Parts: sequence; structure tokens; C-alpha cells
Amino acid sequence: MKKLLAFLLAATMVISLCACGGSDNKSSESTGAATGTKAVDAGSIKIGAIMVGDENEGYTEAHLKGIQAMKEALGLSDDQVIIKTNIGEDQKCYDEAVDLAEQGCSIIFANSFGHEDYMIQAASEYPDVQFCHATGYQAASSGLPNMHNFFTNVYESRYVSGVVAGLKLNEMIEKGEVTPDACKIGYVGAYPYAEVVSGFTSFFLGVRSVCESATMEVKYTNDWASMDLEKECAKQLIADGCVLISQHADTTGAPSTCEAEKVPCVGYNVDMVPTAPHYALTSASIDWAPYYTFAVQSIIDGQTIPTDWAQGYAGDAVRITPINEAACAEGTADKVAEVEAAIKDGSLKVFDTSKFTVGGKTLEELVEAGDETAKNLSAQISDGYFHESDVANGFNSAPAFTFIIDGITSVTE
Repeated sequence: MKKLLAFLLAATMVISLCACGGSDNKSSESTGAATGTKAVDAGSIKIGAIMVGDENEGYTEAHLKGIQAMKEALGLSDDQVIIKTNIGEDQKCYDEAVDLAEQGCSIIFANSFGHEDYMIQAASEYPDVQFCHATGYQAASSGLPNMHNFFTNVYESRYVSGVVAGLKLNEMIEKGEVTPDACKIGYVGAYPYAEVVSGFTSFFLGVRSVCESATMEVKYTNDWASMDLEKECAKQLIADGCVLISQHADTTGAPSTCEAEKVPCVGYNVDMVPTAPHYALTSASIDWAPYYTFAVQSIIDGQTIPTDWAQGYAGDAVRITPINEAACAEGTADKVAEVEAAIKDGSLKVFDTSKFTVGGKTLEELVEAGDETAKNLSAQISDGYFHESDVANGFNSAPAFTFIIDGITSVTE
């Protein structure tokens, strides 16, 4: 999914080089792209999808559910969608993209970061086909009007899932199961990329909003979907004194370990309660259906697809899975409703710069001090918050937050 070089390049990008242009996207959270398309009959349209995993891996499962929902919403038949699963981040991605284009697909999706270069290559060779890539950042700079990036504001649902976790920590304190100074969370991360850093930071900020004494330790598996590595990582974090575990990795490895070790956990992508019925609290999740439906409908209508697209709670693109009443603290549902409403109406900004520091300084102070990372991202630091995935204001849909904030220890070995 993520390549380290690509991450380093993405981390230094400040403003998306999005082309100007009109869009009939009903969402205000999109940037226009100059790409005229001809309307395609819904009864004959063909759609291609390149997936890094399959239904046995949570991230891809969520994409497959989004595609299924799109088919149902638009009344398309199964034979109008060609899905290629378990396609790695290598030349095979390009080969499959070409195959889909040759089969007559009007639009082709790919869901892994490492697919992006191959999608760009194919897009340059098939200008009449629209290529849409999840989690990437190069669509605007590619100069190709038929190349698009999409993601979601999953940091919003991660923040809410953090609130759920923080309330659980408070309950554990009240019951005498842990002391305030021992409220240490463990986080199983895949790679030290911006997407993961943004995710665990927003989760931690949600925790801290209700449990100020919490700290967090992050360990990386350096793999997006390894059951064994995720289990081992969770075990190490618990051995290090972590009393609650969360994750940005794609299997049920961490929750299964937490169930066995009797440690509360927060998952990702899918509901983890079937895996950890006594200890899974909820999961931060993405609903990809809004984008798949929007993009395909745009092709059918002959409308422009934005270069970058990102939506959150306001666009029904993110959510948390149902809270586990058997494991969550009392009053969790009411607090979740309150926080979600504040995110939707804009009164709560997840990356509010007054709520965290980096080395004792706010992001604004880091910019003033000449910190290199802060300078590179200074355009996204304004109005009192970090503008993550804020395509409405000209930034990339891909996450860019790479700061390790105070209270979090990140282990990259």
C-alpha cells in the first residue's frame, strides 16, 4: 500500500496543484478537474476495480462493500463491474489496468497507495478512460485530466472512536482497575506514513478530549495485513503496560489478542465485536459507497470528476461501527452523538492546534521557529487548526499530518 519514498515526497507537499475547473459534484468538499467526458448509458457502462486484497482483509472488504452499494444505488448488474483482487503494488497493477481498459471499462478504480504510479501510467495511455485512485496524492501534479485521487476524512471517525476509548479509560479509573498515570494506550500501526500518523493522532486527540492523563505508544508492523505481526505487536504493547489497544492495520490480529488478554480494544475498517465480543468497543470505519456512487454517476451523466475528493461525517463517508454495549462505558452513546454532531456542524475541529503541542510548541510556534516540517505544511496550518484532507481549500485528499505530538511515543524499529 504505502511506499516509503512516496511518503517522504507526500510529507513535503504543501498545497495541492489542483487544476481549476467547474464541477457538478454536489459536495462542497471537492476540487475541480478539467476533464470533459461523454455521457455513458447506464445499461452498458463497464467499471473496473483493482484491489490490493480481497474480502478477507478489512480495508479491501470495505471497498468491496462500497462497490456493491454503488451497483445497487445505480441499478447496475454484476457483469458490469470487473473486480481484480489481490493485486500487488507492482507491474501487475499496470497490466490489470490495461486489461480493464481494453475490456471497455469507462472508469477504473484502485485502492492501494502503491498502485498510483501504475494507474498514472495507464491513464496517460488511455485518455478516454477515467482512473480513480484511493489514498494517493499525484493526480493533480500528473497533469492528466483523467487521473483522480480520493480518500475520506477518516480522521473524524478515528477521533470519535478515541472518545469511546477515553470514556472506557475513565471507567477503568473509577473502578480502580488502572490509575490515571497508568492510562497508556497501545497502537498497532502498519507503516510510519502520513495516513497512519494522521489516524493515530486523531484517535489520541479523541481520547485526550475526555481522559487528559492518557498517553500512547505506537508500534509498526511494516505490513498492512499480517495477522501474525499484528498479534505479536499487540502482545508487545500489552507487555509494555498498555491497558487499551487500537490499530491502523487491516486484520483482526490485534482484537483477537485483546480478547485473549482481556484488554479493551478499538478496531479499524470493520466491526471487531465478532472477534472480541467482550473487549472490542467499536471501530473507526469508512463508507466508500458515496465516492464510488458519485464517480460512476458522473460518468453516466458525462460530468466532471474532481481531481481530489474527500468527505467525512457531513457526507456520510465515515462512521464508527455500533458501540459494544457489553464493553463500553455507560453514557458512551450519548457522548458519541454529541461529538459527531459537533464535527458535522464544524464547531469541533479534530486538529485544533490549541489542543496539542509538538516538543512543547504549537504548530504555529513551530512555523515561527523555522521547523522544517511545519514550514513545509504551513499553508495547512491556519484558522487555529490543521486543514487535513481539506480539498475545498485546495489541499490534497490524502492525509498530510506527520507530526508526532506530545504524549505519543512512536517506535519505528
